[in-house]
Amino acid sequence: MFQFATLSQRKDIIIIGGGAAGFFAAINIAEQNPELSVAILERGKSGLQKVKISGGGRCNVTHAEFIPSELVQNYPRGEKELLGPFHTFMTGDTIAWFEERGVELKIEDDGRMFPVSNSSQTIVDCFLHEAKKHKVNVLYNHVVKSIQPEESSFTLETSQGNFICNKLLIATGSSPKVWRLLEQIGHHVISPVPSLFTFDIKDERIKDIPGVVAKDVTVKVLGTDLISEGPLLITHVGMSAPAILKLSAFGALTLAKLNYNFNIEVNFIKQDSALCLEALKDLKIQLAKKQVTGTSQFDLPKRLWKKLVLASQIDENTRWADLNKVQLNQLATQLTAANFKVTGKSTFKEEFVTAGGVDLKDINFKTFESKIIPNLYFAGEVINVDAVTGGFNFQNAWTGAYIVSQSIGKS
Repeated sequence: MFQFATLSQRKDIIIIGGGAAGFFAAINIAEQNPELSVAILERGKSGLQKVKISGGGRCNVTHAEFIPSELVQNYPRGEKELLGPFHTFMTGDTIAWFEERGVELKIEDDGRMFPVSNSSQTIVDCFLHEAKKHKVNVLYNHVVKSIQPEESSFTLETSQGNFICNKLLIATGSSPKVWRLLEQIGHHVISPVPSLFTFDIKDERIKDIPGVVAKDVTVKVLGTDLISEGPLLITHVGMSAPAILKLSAFGALTLAKLNYNFNIEVNFIKQDSALCLEALKDLKIQLAKKQVTGTSQFDLPKRLWKKLVLASQIDENTRWADLNKVQLNQLATQLTAANFKVTGKSTFKEEFVTAGGVDLKDINFKTFESKIIPNLYFAGEVINVDAVTGGFNFQNAWTGAYIVSQSIGKS
């Protein structure tokens, strides 16, 4: 039984979590309903930390995908549930929201959208300015210790005192402590596992060439049905970039069960092995007198091409004319079906995203309200929704927070 001996502060609406979703919801609620008292409880000494580090410090605000049915395909968990919400508030609405508040966004070649300033501080400053303007009470160093639903209110015990509110929004992102509190009051939580990470690979073929990018590859996780396409980046510990990150997101549960030890097959040229072999035979004639290692083909980076040639048991000084049948077959295999052993994972940049959270079955996605406890709402990664890299996780946060603000304002 919960006991609260001290005098509680009363607010109309309390938001637990001073991140992207929390600030976005608070600002919209306060702007539309100035008569309501709105407070954010943030456990740290400052908020919006994930916003600040996202996109390499530039803040990947959203993605230039403007069709809801296409946008949802970037969510391994939440695709079905987000289709309706995205018809209410999505990319175009996000762009307009920030522009109305003086923040212009730009679209990069890969569709990612950033502030024109190229600084996440622009987004942080926008939120802090708007929160102050609309009298949102932002309270830092407030760790929530318990949540007690009453008949028509909530009582919260925090490290800085107790609070009572009529409506409560949980926007903490991936927070095991908050998930435990929610389980205590009847919610179901899917155990979290990492869902956005790079692959650790120790292999001579990629050793000493970090920074090399193969522009368009196909990657398969052997023994599963997981497959993805896109750019592949060789890093100092293994492989990254969209081709790998999509696998990590869509295969989050499968790869966790494999304890992040598995084999991948990389087709560096997205070409059938037989066709590749025929092309190599033609090159043997066309480039007869040239060294194989020095004549990169199939639009591959020179350093990667050389590594794959050497891995095919072809000497560095070998000319095309001197290639035998076995070497040609080995090179075709390296180009179209190179096998790599993955021995672990690394966090993608500083962005830690998880699969897991409040079970989607517990949530009414027309309002983002709990089906179990009235007047309790959720937004952002606290629920079991996650996305591939590219601004999609933030778009989920903006959409959920906006719909919550509309729901609270109307009720």
